Amino acid sequence: MQPMIEVDEVAKSFGSTQALAGVSLSVQEGKVLALLGPNGAGKTTLVRILTTLLKPDGGRARVDSYDVVADADKLRSVIGLAGQYAAVDELLTGRENLELVGLWYHLDKAEYRHRAQEVLERFSLAEAGDRLVKTYSGGMRRRLDIGASLIARPPVLFLDEPTTGLDPRTRNDLWRFIEELVASGTTVLLTTQYMEEAERLASQIVVIDTGKVIADGTANQLKERLGGDVLEARVTHSADLERAAALLAELAQTSPAVDADQQRVGVPTTGGTTVLLAAGRRLEEEHISLDDLGIRRPSLDDVFLALTGSKAGGLDDAERNPQATGR
Repeated sequence: MQPMIEVDEVAKSFGSTQALAGVSLSVQEGKVLALLGPNGAGKTTLVRILTTLLKPDGGRARVDSYDVVADADKLRSVIGLAGQYAAVDELLTGRENLELVGLWYHLDKAEYRHRAQEVLERFSLAEAGDRLVKTYSGGMRRRLDIGASLIARPPVLFLDEPTTGLDPRTRNDLWRFIEELVASGTTVLLTTQYMEEAERLASQIVVIDTGKVIADGTANQLKERLGGDVLEARVTHSADLERAAALLAELAQTSPAVDADQQRVGVPTTGGTTVLLAAGRRLEEEHISLDDLGIRRPSLDDVFLALTGSKAGGLDDAERNPQATGR
């Protein structure tokens, strides 16, 4: 089958900064690809190239058989995009914003009004639908912007960290809506800082770092790369984190994954309770106080830490490099 999204050695630089260094990936029709990567990895730059907001310096990309450069005008009619920042008209009401998008996609009046009402209800905006957007909170604008990208139900949908800043209930509503769209044949590429989101929605995960693809597979395939279980320790005092990491790395004979915010360090292991008991003794001998010590199955967060050396979340490449906005 011809992929719905096809990226072949795409490169992009901003001055001396290389945002993408030959990225290749593909997404089949009716599938979800989650694009993961640390701060500045190039995720948003790739999304903007695929949605015609930026031109690549090299390589080639096609979406729904349209070349992102040569067929940019035609391509825009078959894609939807929700970026990291709400792009709505604050001088219109929420309902008017949604209906205007439906009009741009040449939906008939009855249909775009029906879909606008559906979006308002699904994103808990029904009561505010006839208020001017300038009276909306930041979270309400974000929900409206995501709803606008879905109004035409395009065959290909790009979502750049779609649920950042949303409350858990709205996030779950959006996940269900995406699942319904995919079940009806929509192809989705999303970037996310939530590993739970990637694991629930994506049939394929691509991890990029420093503008290059460093891993590709299903959530289970990526977890299997770690091998075995994860020995994890959470120290009481942040000053002990480095010593604990060095000790566990010595026991496991592998590099540790360190989460400084959570004062936690983990290493892959196949040693079971033998390694667990040994780690407890060594940590006690070194007078490292613990809040928790245990063995668990690896998570997608563990994979991300092991692959990139950092945890998900934070500023993206566009925020670090304002030139990446393409404006």
